[in-house]
Amino acid sequence: MAEITESAVRGVLQTVIDPASGKDVLALGMVSGIATRGGHVAVTLEVDPARGAALEPLRQACEQAVRALPGVLSASAVMTAERPAQRPAAAAPPPRTGHGPAAAARIDVPGVKHIIAVASGKGGVGKSTTAVNLALGLAANGVATGLLDADIYGPSMPRMLAVKEKPESLDGKMLKPIERYGIRTMSIGYIVAEDTPMIWRGPMVSSALEQMLRDVQWGELDVMVVDMPPGTGDAQLTLAQRVALSGAVIVSTPQDIALIDARKGLSMFRKVAVPVLGIVENMSYFLCPKCGERSEIFGHGGAREEAEKLGVPFLGEVPLHLDIRMSSDSGHPIVIAQPDSPHAQVYRNIAGRVWKQLTANQRGPRPAPRIVMR
Repeated sequence: MAEITESAVRGVLQTVIDPASGKDVLALGMVSGIATRGGHVAVTLEVDPARGAALEPLRQACEQAVRALPGVLSASAVMTAERPAQRPAAAAPPPRTGHGPAAAARIDVPGVKHIIAVASGKGGVGKSTTAVNLALGLAANGVATGLLDADIYGPSMPRMLAVKEKPESLDGKMLKPIERYGIRTMSIGYIVAEDTPMIWRGPMVSSALEQMLRDVQWGELDVMVVDMPPGTGDAQLTLAQRVALSGAVIVSTPQDIALIDARKGLSMFRKVAVPVLGIVENMSYFLCPKCGERSEIFGHGGAREEAEKLGVPFLGEVPLHLDIRMSSDSGHPIVIAQPDSPHAQVYRNIAGRVWKQLTANQRGPRPAPRIVMR
């Protein structure tokens, strides 16, 4: 397949005309970035925030023009804008209430019964390892499962699932998820090279997440596990506000500093009415791979105490063990690499507790929440 060049993409974008000015998007200086890789093209459009909604047809026209290029498997155009300086409180516009044209549209994922977020208040606590083994644990328990890597800036799934191929598109519009170990997966890391920095503003991140939810052929799934980026930023708010999340799993280590950040993440989900399914204590204790001696390097039991204090379920303790780390780095997570090991059983037990909560209420996922600023 011939390589798709940036100049070729620019050439077709010159045919996309803004009706308001009569000029093409290149002449208007709207195209701020073009990325191509293996038949997949991403275009960034810098727009006037006041015209954001009105320019949606122009964004779609850019996608269609690029998609028509020979060899293009998928094309995405995202709009971003510099936010104006914040006005004084007295002059601020009325808050959004989730109704009317100003409210963001809900993101629906047909065929997916439950969407759960795996989150942490900070990085480095093993959230992605927990997310992938939770998804595999659900699948091992007979649950049809998908896994979405929502960490745009630091995607982990390509390495943790040993994915080197690129997603395919049969119609040029929808991507097929990549299947690994019985689960359907998608990550921005499947499209963008591992060493490529994602220098994207918040609106671009939100748009990319929306496309990975809407423009992927997920099919019929009982659960989609979303590996969230750490913290409480744009990605988390996009999912919490616009997706009908069935619940969230919080991952923390036992020490106080991690629990403080985990508490913030839990509070965010509660404020937007997302049920917290429970807390996982990762790196709960260290098991020496040679002698089996147990050491509580980061303390122990902090997450369990926090769960009791906050009135949420405690889902389980995951040890700090070399096998868990090595299996994740090799692309064969512990639930797959050593399915009969006690560590794999821990993840399957956590998955069972999560699934039990999801199926306790058979009325289906809750409606997307309203976020009200006060």
